Amino acid sequence: MPHTDRLKRLKFRAWHRGTREADYMIGGFFDRYSAGWSEEEIAWYEVVVEEDDVDIMAWALGTGEPPAHLDRPDMIAAMRRLDYIPLP
Repeated sequence: MPHTDRLKRLKFRAWHRGTREADYMIGGFFDRYSAGWSEEEIAWYEVVVEEDDVDIMAWALGTGEPPAHLDRPDMIAAMRRLDYIPLP
């Protein structure tokens, strides 16, 4: 699948989660960081968006740890900065 098609699909998945809170957290992370992602980081995020919203949000808030196959300290640290969530 071409790189741009993958990113379009990921953006849709990131912004259509089921709750507004998850949309802002998971979609906002995608919008803030995806432009600079490597192939490996895109592949990581493709797996992340298949996880439950509650789990992803727990990793971002620091109340839970990702499973070993998703434990990328650099990406989890970026999630935990929460500088990508627009505040009203």
